[in-house]
This record gives sequence, C-alpha cells and structure tokens, in this order.
Amino acid sequence: MGVPGPFPSFAGAPDGPVMGREEVDRALAKLAAEHEAIESSLLALQDHAGRRLLEGAELTGVTKDRWSTTEQAISLLWSYFDAYTEALTRAREVRSRHRWPTQDELTELTELLCGTAITLPSSATLGGSPLLSEELGLDRLVDRMNRWYAEALDVIVSADAVWSALPARIDMLSAELHRTRSLAHSVGVRPGEHPSGDDLEQITAELTALRAEVVSDPLAFWKHASGSSAPGGGSPDTERYDRAARALEDVRREIEAVLDVRQDAERRLMRLRDVLSRADRTLAEARQARGEVLAKIAASEVPAVSGPPTALHEQLVAAADYRRRSQWHRLSPLLESLEQRADDELLRARESLTAVTAPLAVRAELRGRLDAYKAKVARHGMAEDPFLVERYDVARRMLWSAPCDLRAAEQAVLRYQQAAAEALVPRQTGPAGQGIEGGTE
Repeated sequence: MGVPGPFPSFAGAPDGPVMGREEVDRALAKLAAEHEAIESSLLALQDHAGRRLLEGAELTGVTKDRWSTTEQAISLLWSYFDAYTEALTRAREVRSRHRWPTQDELTELTELLCGTAITLPSSATLGGSPLLSEELGLDRLVDRMNRWYAEALDVIVSADAVWSALPARIDMLSAELHRTRSLAHSVGVRPGEHPSGDDLEQITAELTALRAEVVSDPLAFWKHASGSSAPGGGSPDTERYDRAARALEDVRREIEAVLDVRQDAERRLMRLRDVLSRADRTLAEARQARGEVLAKIAASEVPAVSGPPTALHEQLVAAADYRRRSQWHRLSPLLESLEQRADDELLRARESLTAVTAPLAVRAELRGRLDAYKAKVARHGMAEDPFLVERYDVARRMLWSAPCDLRAAEQAVLRYQQAAAEALVPRQTGPAGQGIEGGTE
C-alpha cells in the first residue's frame, strides 16, 4: 500500500564530549531527513486500507487481541513522533540563535542530540515497563519506533492480505455452489434424497462459516513464512477453502454423471429392453429345444431351463418410471446395475441354449458323418455292396428314429465307417511283386 520501510536511526554520538559546529549542523541535517522519512511512514500507515478495515470491523479471536495492542502502538508512535519533533525543533531553535554557537549552546545541542533529553509517556501495555514515563535518546527512540512500526505493519498487511484474497475466492466458490445447487435441484439431487444433496448442504454451511470467520478474524488464516521476519511475510491459509472447493468439484462431477444419464436415458433404456428381449427369446428357444431333445433323444440328460428374468423386467419398469418422473439421481445407479445384469442374463440364456441343444448337435454331426462316408463309398462304385448297405441302413434307422439312442447310433456309424474303410482298401493277390487284383506292373 505504499508504506515506506522502517525508520532510519540517528547517526550516533560525536567524537568528543561536546559536538562542534559542523558536527551539529550535520546531525541536524540528518535528523531533518529522518524526521521526514518517519512522518511519511506514519502517514502511509495511517492511510493504509488494511488499517481502516481493521478499525471498522467487528473483530474476534487472534485478530481482536493483536489489533488492540497494535492500536495502542500506533497511538504511541505518534506520541513518540511528537516528542521527536519537539526535540528537533528545540535543537533547531538553539542552533539558530547565533551563526557561530557558543560553548554553552554546543553543550546544550550535544545533550539534545546525543543525550537522554526526551521524556516519553509510559508504554507499560506494550513493553511491560512499570514507569509512568521514561527518558530516552533519539537513537533508542528511533529503534523502539522501528520495532513497533514493524509489528503494527505486520498486523495490518497480514490482515489486509487475507481480506484481499480469501473473501473474494469464497464468494466466487459460493456463486459456483449456487449454480451447482440449482442444477442439482433440476435433476432431483436434493438433501435427504441423494448423498450429493447432503454434501451440498454441508459445503454451504462450511463456506458461510468460513467467510464469517475470515472477515472477523483474518489473522487466524495467516501463515507466516518460515524464517522470514519482514512485515507481512507469509501467505493466507487456504486449507479449509481448498477442501470445500475439492468437495464441490466431486459433487459437480456427480451431477454431470446424472446429467449424462438424463441425456442418454432413452437410448440406454431401449438397449436394455432389447437385451432382455433377446434373453427372453433365447430362453424360450432353449425351452422349446429341450422339449424336442427329450422327445427325440433317448437316455439323454438335458439341463433344465430357467424362466424369464422377472426381477430384471420389474426393475426395468421402475427405471422407466424414474425417467418419466425425472428422478435422474435414482435412475443413474439403477441403469448401471441393470446394464451389467442384463448382459449377464443374455449370456446365461445363450449358454443354456447351447447346453440344451448339445444332443441335437451330436446327432446332426453323426448324420453328417454317415452321409459323408456313404458319398465316399458311392464315388468308388461300391454303393450297392450288400454288406455296406446293411450297415448304412442300421445306422440311418437309429439316427432318424425318435427317440434316438445316441450311444447306439454312434456305434452303428462307427461300424459303417469301419466296414467302408475295409471295403475301400484294395485286396492284394498273387505272389510278391504282382499287381493288385492280378494285374501286372
């Protein structure tokens, strides 16, 4: 805020017991410069925006205690400055009597400038002194003013820094909180009905309390920089603010997820209906296939087929009702659960159909193998072989009769395969080296 640095200190004692004219003139010039610097610093401190805010605020806690002491220090600083001014004025008056001061005048000036000729009011509340008044020299006076000035400036700058940073950020976060609450209300996220609604209430209470505490006790939210002794060395403590901001961000993401559900609800519900419908059709096909297997396949263990997923259908109806009533916060978790369970149900229905139709698949494989060997036999001109025809007819009757004994049918197919394989192997006749069927090489 344009506050100058600490006050300058007096140059020091003269070389001898009594100062000479030139030494006096140099000391007065130095004191005049110091006086101007001190006055500028005190005026800047008096006009500091942080000081005016502290004076007008209803303070509590640490700030109330420290500001009470600081106010006294500032008042005493002005009293000390008046004493400083009076001492300088007296010295100037003595010096102005003669162009060449007398020895008595030089002695008086030496006492004024280097002695303990300044009488000050008591500062017991600040320094612990029990005296009603005390006498100091200019150098000690400036040292004390420097110390109190730095302490007062630290309080004012620290409080001002907190007030400049935190309330504005809290207000911005509160505005974001208000928008989030409105959005949450529009999608049915309300206190007592959804955890995020309760979280919003807690964040609202925390921000309200935090702002009130920051305004009344800013120094409680100030962290001094480690190893720094400069006035205002440190930064505002934003831990509680940051925690509330993170909590609001978590809620905001939850609301966005609910909004996504609202936008995609119809598409996801249609997909759920389709998946459950396919699962129902697959289970119906499995039940029909089971009846066919029991009728057509003898001595076969066919697993039972469960009924349609009634609970899932009921929950799908509930999901559609949530969508119709715009209860998106309830629809969101239900859809996520239903989508996974519906996919699992369709997979289970397909596995059930596969397990039920396994005997039919085995019969179809045996029929295909039997016909393949018959075609092979026909290509070699042995289709009318009585033995092969007999074996083929036996296997075919077993495979195309109902109920079909798969084990017996499989053995019949194997017997036909073996007979066909033996018939297709050319017979070797004659002595070694002769061709097949009596032919020659």
